[in-house]
Amino acid sequence: MSPSLQLRSVHLRVANLERSVKFYRDQLGFAPVSSVHGSAALSTSGGTPPLLTLTEDTSAQLAPPDAAGLFHAALLLPSRAALGSWLRNTANAGVKFDGFSDHGVSEAIYLSDPDGNGVEFYADRPRDAWPFQDGQLAMGTEPLALPDLLAAGASKGNSLLSGAKWGHLHLRVTSLDRSQQFYKSSLGMELMQKYGDSARFLAADGYHHHLGINRWGGVRQPQPSGRVGLVEAVFERAGIGDERYLRDPDGIAVRVVPEKEK
Repeated sequence: MSPSLQLRSVHLRVANLERSVKFYRDQLGFAPVSSVHGSAALSTSGGTPPLLTLTEDTSAQLAPPDAAGLFHAALLLPSRAALGSWLRNTANAGVKFDGFSDHGVSEAIYLSDPDGNGVEFYADRPRDAWPFQDGQLAMGTEPLALPDLLAAGASKGNSLLSGAKWGHLHLRVTSLDRSQQFYKSSLGMELMQKYGDSARFLAADGYHHHLGINRWGGVRQPQPSGRVGLVEAVFERAGIGDERYLRDPDGIAVRVVPEKEK
C-alpha cells in the first residue's frame, strides 16, 4: 500500500549560496539540478526530482534562540548499508557531526549545515523490530554502534544518496497542543509518542514519525520572517484535489500537494 503522506521537499534560506551548495554537494553527497536567480535545487542522485532548494539572502540573520522554526530535516536512506557507506565517506570528507543516536526504530546521525540548519541522516529498522511499551511506541535515545554501522557499509556507488528521500521534519514550536492539532487537521497525522512534556512525534500510516515537535530550549516566539532557516516544507498527501498553502500556528510555511500518479 502506498503511503498517504510523504515529506517531498524542503526549502531553506541561506546566507551564502555558493558555500551551501558546496557543503551539500561535496560533503553530504547531494546532486545539484539547477541554479538560477540566487537559488539552487538539489536532488539525491542524477535524474531524480529535486528535494532541496537553497535560496540566498546575504542580509538574512540567524533567528533568535527562543524562536520557533526548523530543528532538523531528516533524510531517510534506503538501508543500513547505505547509511554506513554514507557515514564513512562523509567522515572522510571532513564533515563535523553533532551526534549519533540509536532510537530503536532507527539509527540516526546528526549535523548542521554552514548556517546552523539541522540535518539528520538515518536508516529505519524493520517495523516488526520497533520497540513498544504498553501498546505505545517507545522510541528512545541510546548510543549508536558506530563500528558495527561502518562495517555494514556498502562500497561507494555512483551516488552516495541513491534511493534516499526525506523521512521526517522536526520543528521547534511554542505550543505542543496547538501544533499537534494543526498538523492532525491539515495533514492527517496522529500522535505516535509523547516525550515527556517537551516533545511529541506525529505520523500517518503507523510510521514512527513524519513530524517531530518540541519546546526544547524554551521556545517563546513564532518563527520570525526573513531569517536564515526553513522557508517552506512540502508534504504530499493522498486524497486531496488541489495544492494548499498553509501557515502553522508559529508562522511556519507548509505546502500540501496532491499525491502524484503512480
